[in-house]
Amino acid sequence: MSGDQKACAGISRRDFVTGAAVTLASVGAGAAALAPLMDAEEIPTADEFIQKHYRRLTPADKKEIFARLEREIEKQYGKKATICDPKPIDGVEFAYVLNIGRCIGCRRCVYACMKENNQSRDPQIQYIRVMKLKKGSVDLETSVHDYPPEEAADPNYFYMPVQCQQCRNPPCVKVCPVKATWKEKDGIIVIDYNWCIGCRYCEAACPYHARRFNWSKPGLSSEDLNPDMGYLSNRPRYMGVMEKCTFCLHRTREGRYPACLEVCPTGARKFGNLRDPDSEVRKILENERVYVLKQDLGTLPKFYYVFAK
Repeated sequence: MSGDQKACAGISRRDFVTGAAVTLASVGAGAAALAPLMDAEEIPTADEFIQKHYRRLTPADKKEIFARLEREIEKQYGKKATICDPKPIDGVEFAYVLNIGRCIGCRRCVYACMKENNQSRDPQIQYIRVMKLKKGSVDLETSVHDYPPEEAADPNYFYMPVQCQQCRNPPCVKVCPVKATWKEKDGIIVIDYNWCIGCRYCEAACPYHARRFNWSKPGLSSEDLNPDMGYLSNRPRYMGVMEKCTFCLHRTREGRYPACLEVCPTGARKFGNLRDPDSEVRKILENERVYVLKQDLGTLPKFYYVFAK
């Protein structure tokens, strides 16, 4: 773990777990005497204890943590940043609809996402893969996503952007051994970058290849830094942690659209509240033929595809 990461977190989960292990070793002699108590149902597991501890942070605690993170970002990038922590809105469940019939594969969404979410430029990390598929086929295994720009808008191909599907039944959440990733009330799957231990179980569990691991320290210049940040979304990440699309929650929970939607030149992307009967996404789902990726896996994505004109 880098020094700056420790400074940002104050104490990270890895530090906590390591410290706990040392402490447990030191009291090993008394373990036998306490064995009967360890069978009691009311004694929480280590994960339950840590998660409970985290949730007990007061608003004042969080304010102090955000202020510390902002100071660290200013020190590292020479640029003032603001970290917000918008909460899920009652009665809102976000969903995305992508019209494959309109997508031209220009990848503007890919780069708008990178710019908005402070993704590493060197090495480059992208949340969205635009799959190029021969018309008449929807075989993702034979598709390509690294085609040159001049091959966009080819009338012989479909273009299918794939990103986090924000599943209702997310396998990535189930496998995390430290509860560093979870599903919020509005359906967005988030990651606490200071909680993640970088085991990559979630990356292996995701059938959509939607999670990214920082193998090295993210390369992001101060000129590229977006100073408007969310704690659980686009604040700078560290080497050794996972990241992914969060539907730009720092924007969408404030009533704005995701960055990828705003730059789409064809209107192929739609976003909104699934529980609102008057929302555009709700009407599309009710009136169009809608598809989800890998339906047989039972992940129940909230990212839908249509083939309308």
